[in-house]
Amino acid sequence: MKQGSLLLLKIAVCLFGTPALTLCIFGLPWLANNPVSPEYAHILYPVVIGIYGSVIPFCIALYQTLRILNSIDNGHAFSELSVRALKL
Repeated sequence: MKQGSLLLLKIAVCLFGTPALTLCIFGLPWLANNPVSPEYAHILYPVVIGIYGSVIPFCIALYQTLRILNSIDNGHAFSELSVRALKL
């Protein structure tokens, strides 16, 4: 695979992960502390917990994707490390 396309894929993976991490670090805590309507704040907390629970596997998948792209970049596309990353 060409170096340019690998770089493009790595940048795309980072661009996919940045908004999700930014939302979880800054947006969701602010939203939980400042609900729009206080009488519905009790409904907001399970939603925030669900979003955090879904972002964790998303970030793990992005990390595994970066590991596979790095192994392809190093010329070890079909190594044991790549196979383990794909099985996870």
